[in-house]
Amino acid sequence: MPQPLRNNAAPLPPQRSEMDITRRQETPGGKSETPRSSFSSAVAAKPAGSHTQNKKSLDYVLRTGLAGGMAGCAAKTVVGPLDRVKILFQASNPQFAKYTGSWFGVVTAMRDINRESGVRGLFRGHSATLLRIFPYAGIKFLAYEQIRAVLIPTKQHETPLRRLLSGAIAGMTSVFFTYPLEVIRVRLAFETKNEGRISLRGICEQIYHEQPSRLSSTGSSSTLAAATTVPTPRSGLINFYRGFSSTFAGMLPYAGMSFLTHDTAGDWLRLPALAPYTTTPNPKNPSAPPILRYWAELLAGGFAGLVSQTASYPLEVIRRRMQVGGAVGDGHRLGMAETAGRVWRERGWRGFFVGLGIGYFKVVPMAAVSFYVYERGKVMLGV
Repeated sequence: MPQPLRNNAAPLPPQRSEMDITRRQETPGGKSETPRSSFSSAVAAKPAGSHTQNKKSLDYVLRTGLAGGMAGCAAKTVVGPLDRVKILFQASNPQFAKYTGSWFGVVTAMRDINRESGVRGLFRGHSATLLRIFPYAGIKFLAYEQIRAVLIPTKQHETPLRRLLSGAIAGMTSVFFTYPLEVIRVRLAFETKNEGRISLRGICEQIYHEQPSRLSSTGSSSTLAAATTVPTPRSGLINFYRGFSSTFAGMLPYAGMSFLTHDTAGDWLRLPALAPYTTTPNPKNPSAPPILRYWAELLAGGFAGLVSQTASYPLEVIRRRMQVGGAVGDGHRLGMAETAGRVWRERGWRGFFVGLGIGYFKVVPMAAVSFYVYERGKVMLGV
């Protein structure tokens, strides 16, 4: 009797979906990239439009410059009073030297300024600050985007050193074009005399015509030697570049560490484990990579300010002392080495960190606001 036919063939392997086959074909080495795809798009991607827009176009340059300028103005306005007090501390203003070294001194100094000159006294020099900070921040951010595009053309070229150099070169570029406005701002903030308000034009004329005071015939030999060994400039535009060398040198650690730390902190906050809590869809372009939530962006910017301030503060103290050189002492132009020597003789190594506490209190929120407004500004402007 014939037996019924049996199916002795081996069972067919389970069918793979077309999506699985496509994923495996697109992944080098035949390994699935599904777990890493979200991480790569979150970390490697920049704000909306960065992959599709031409970064060398005039439209892109103007939009990033506008976003950077607005970010700088917003940040400086938030910390205006603290900036005034910090300059008075750093430059060793005789009227406020007694307040240095404690948080209570900061509050007392602000109270005295408010009592003598009102709220306007806390913002003395702020008009010059805004006049300077808009082009400074605008140039710094747009230069960073342009230099970064050259030094880091692809994700494979992105290294901490290249990020550091991009930020440092961008900072030095912006300082070169806006430094005279910085000197005017510092001098306006340094003035504490109450015999009428000093105008912007008045302080410019004062800086322009400053010359070393003539030595009397009874001057000591040590004073004469100090005056003759240090070259002194004639009155003129060179007076608007007091402290430029230390500022230029200070941009390497400050701007470089600021951008490096912000970008690195942004990468950390976009890690897969944190991304659901730290990122949000781009409101202008939902298909674009997500952006950091407001608190995450503020955190990354604040951390960047903390690190950059610590790295560059000694050079900042030297710069402030050089900038007000025409308003104190005999008025001759101080070099970096001479200024550093004076600071060391007066207070030792602690002199290079006078006002660092108030510096943190000022720079951390300033950097947080600056990066936040810049990143959100780029989103709103479609960059």
